[in-house]
Amino acid sequence: MSSKKITITDVAEHAGVSVTTVSLVLSGKGRISEKTAVRVNKAIEALGYIRNQQAAMLRGGGSNVIGLIVSDISEPFYAEVAAGIGEILDGQGKVLFLTQCGRNGRNLDRCFDSLSAYGVDGVIIGSGRFLNDVVKQKARDVRLPLVCAARASEFDDIDVIRPDNSLAAKVATEHLIKHGHRQIAYLGGEGGSLTRAERLGGFCAALLQYGLPFRPEWMVECDCRQQASAQAAQELLTHNPEITAILCHKASVALGAYFGVLGTGYTVGKDNNESYFTRQVALIGFGDVPEAELTNPPLTFISSSAREIGHSAANRLLQRIEMPDEPPQHIILPPKLIARGSV
Repeated sequence: MSSKKITITDVAEHAGVSVTTVSLVLSGKGRISEKTAVRVNKAIEALGYIRNQQAAMLRGGGSNVIGLIVSDISEPFYAEVAAGIGEILDGQGKVLFLTQCGRNGRNLDRCFDSLSAYGVDGVIIGSGRFLNDVVKQKARDVRLPLVCAARASEFDDIDVIRPDNSLAAKVATEHLIKHGHRQIAYLGGEGGSLTRAERLGGFCAALLQYGLPFRPEWMVECDCRQQASAQAAQELLTHNPEITAILCHKASVALGAYFGVLGTGYTVGKDNNESYFTRQVALIGFGDVPEAELTNPPLTFISSSAREIGHSAANRLLQRIEMPDEPPQHIILPPKLIARGSV
């Protein structure tokens, strides 16, 4: 006799249905045909699956566990979001169950199915660009509360908590302009990034407001790793020596750009000042990391309020659990300028 523990996934494979369908049969929720329910129950009996506490939680809806799906927990933004969620849930006696769907989101469906099968009370998606209609429909089918907490999101049919990327870029650009900068570049991010598009919108809007030029060749895409952004910054300044300030897409880009600026023989400075012997370039990044204090001078950042986004996401999900039929809410948190010596 095999000692292998039979799981809900085994039942789904044996019955030829999805994990979500098995969860619906176990919980008695959703719209499942009698024929499908019979097939699932036969699979449960054939395999000897035990309708354990997880199934009981699905029926009763009281696991006190909240699921979180992120692409990569090593991302500082989502690490802070997770910490913020955990702080709120801990105060409510609930536990956070963290999963990763991968940088390309390929495991999002599987992560959601697993959380649903484990009987979580709700799910927070921290990778908005990978969220799709299939997952949203699964959540509706099992009546599982779903909240999106991401850098950017276009969804209007679920609760969304995100930063104001456009305003953040506008605030950062105006800060540079007020320190005398007129030739400002944008470095980092990928062309398909909604976050980058929103920030570029705020960046260009600020330049236009002050009657300043912006050039497409000064809006440079690059890998967000420090080495890649250092090289990109150095090439940008070498070919465009008139640039006096760079708005950096992420904290890692700003740290890389710092070394890129030094590699050109320039220094990182605050105002648009230059002398015969030295030239300064100002840097502002989005997000904030402890390493920013180690540069000389310390770097200035526009905070995305990631921990506050986590707080808001957790609170909104708890509200959604209590009031499942409320209309979706979009909560957009304002940016905060963390001014240091670099600008």
